[in-house]
Amino acid sequence: MNSHENSHENNSNSISTNSKKMRLEPVNKVNVVLGAQWGDEGKGKLVDLLATEADVVCRCAGGNNAGHTVVVGDKEYDFHLLPSGIIHQGCTSVIGNGLVVHIPGLFEEAEKAKSKGLEDWSERLRISDRAHLVFDLHQQVDGLQELEKSKNKSSLGTTKKGIGPTYSSKASRTGIRVCDLMGDFTVFEEKFRALVNIHQKLFPQLVVDVESELQRYQKYAKQIRPMVCDTVYLLDSLLKEPEKRILVEGANATMLDIDFGTYPYVTSSNCSIGGVCTGLGIPPRSIGEVYGVVKAYTTRVGDGAFPTEQLNELGDLLQSTGQEFGVTTKRRRRCGWLDVVLLKYVHMINGFSALAMTKLDILDIFDEIKIGVKYLIDGEPLPSFPAHQDVLKEVEVEYVTMPGWNTSTTDCRKFEDLPVNAQKYVRKAEELIGIPIKWVGIGKSRDSIIQLF
Repeated sequence: MNSHENSHENNSNSISTNSKKMRLEPVNKVNVVLGAQWGDEGKGKLVDLLATEADVVCRCAGGNNAGHTVVVGDKEYDFHLLPSGIIHQGCTSVIGNGLVVHIPGLFEEAEKAKSKGLEDWSERLRISDRAHLVFDLHQQVDGLQELEKSKNKSSLGTTKKGIGPTYSSKASRTGIRVCDLMGDFTVFEEKFRALVNIHQKLFPQLVVDVESELQRYQKYAKQIRPMVCDTVYLLDSLLKEPEKRILVEGANATMLDIDFGTYPYVTSSNCSIGGVCTGLGIPPRSIGEVYGVVKAYTTRVGDGAFPTEQLNELGDLLQSTGQEFGVTTKRRRRCGWLDVVLLKYVHMINGFSALAMTKLDILDIFDEIKIGVKYLIDGEPLPSFPAHQDVLKEVEVEYVTMPGWNTSTTDCRKFEDLPVNAQKYVRKAEELIGIPIKWVGIGKSRDSIIQLF
């Protein structure tokens, strides 16, 4: 008995001693850009700025329901699946495992960008073999589901890009991944026919030309094969190279996150900081700076509660002046004042290092500008951001009012060049949110971003 105990004790000491000798390998830090509202904040513009010093730019969640605009000279690029970093010749772009990929949409997007001058995009793009595929049937199902919900006045206002149905296929373990397309095509064919069969049982009106689709995907398999790899191993190897600079470009925004957003008026993936790790297969200790992007006011596309929305002339003026139309859907964006309650909640989830405030110039024409600072129900302040839509719809917003500046800011290139009241607005927002504002955007072009520190 004593001999056994001594042996066990010695073994334990040995393991403990060896463990002390082990050291974690040094890991490079990944910087992240995330949307801090309901999307359309201008993430692509900040990514484009930061990508000039990046070796790799990654997407980690969503699909071609996202829309990022980058203006280069007189050319305006709209990206949906492609990371915004694809513009930079020396930068590798990664579509991670957390995305759902509509291959026809990818090629259509790339061709459109190519016509504007984008070159050699396929040589610089890497697609995860673990990413799930969006098929046209998923897009049809998306539309059918929205049609059915609209009968009960419960439509979610989705982009109808098939994103939700594809994530549903993924969660129910009937989805098809990029690696399936790269493997034995007879096996892919079996899986595709099974997927069609499942959806046609659920939606008898769904029509799919199976043979035509299979022929099409045989061609796609050859086209994308050079771009496909195991991006988990790719990023792991890059993280071990200290000189490599890696940037993650978030899609959608935290208030559209499936867990933390204004459910059910959300997207189908985690577009907050947690989705960076699960959508790329990188460890939390690899995360460095986390930058949130926020408009100087608030917008959202689609349905759902919007506490600071201005259903009046002010809202219309914000919408028309800001040219607020969705990049993906072209739908009119709803507009309202900056919401500090929302931003504090989003910061709680993501732990932002700093913020980029975009479209400050849109406020140039207002005599007064408001900032929402508190939610009230029956005159009593809410202690937290409410989970339930019915509660969020009923909140009254308490505002602070700031004087406008009635002066164009578009030619300013230093913070000190901004009108005094514009400076005060930025500093007040910074104070109320509790996060430093590092960049201020005052126009569409690359050089219309002011860096504060």
